[in-house]
Amino acid sequence: MCVWAIIPVKPLGQAKSRLSQILTPEQRASFAEVMLRHVLSVVSESRTVVGTLVVSRDTHVLAIAREYGAKTVQESGMPELNAALARATSVVKSWGCTSVLILPADLPFITVQDIENMIKLAPFPPAVVIAPDRDRDGTNGLFIRPPGLIEYAYGQGSFQRHVALAKEAGAIVHEYLSEHMQFDVDLPQHLLEYNQRIKQADDEALKLLASDTSFGD
Repeated sequence: MCVWAIIPVKPLGQAKSRLSQILTPEQRASFAEVMLRHVLSVVSESRTVVGTLVVSRDTHVLAIAREYGAKTVQESGMPELNAALARATSVVKSWGCTSVLILPADLPFITVQDIENMIKLAPFPPAVVIAPDRDRDGTNGLFIRPPGLIEYAYGQGSFQRHVALAKEAGAIVHEYLSEHMQFDVDLPQHLLEYNQRIKQADDEALKLLASDTSFGD
């Protein structure tokens, strides 16, 4: 199985507009870059994904993607997400890709195991694996085997639309539930939860470090 990941990315200067009441444009761009780098890093560590294609009209985003060994496609004008993903899918199909994994660039806690687990759920085509957001409204991960099996239907309510499209195509449909993949940061309360999780992780790391130091003494 030849799996390519496709990551569509908005210009960083336009990212996370719903956080504009609590973050400056510079802070929002910086935060979006942190999450993008995390997703790229995790995908690059997967042994199952053979390559990553990043689609964006932001040249800085494309430069970041190349730092992680990703291929890039620069969009022009104001491309519509579903159309951009369809074009990207055609590109990877021409490279011999037999499956695609569509991921957003703003999953701050996604892990390599999440990626491997999604792919393992679809050992045979035709199959579609969908990871919903916390509200079961949006789509935070979409694995399609073979690529082009269904049309992309991102936007409000995309989770149910992708499920319906997959069933219409005769695919085996799996829902992948993961706390890591359900968590994205769109609203101020999400950012608060994100900061709390990061602080907790830092505190646990410090405790572990202190424990190791004590043991060494």
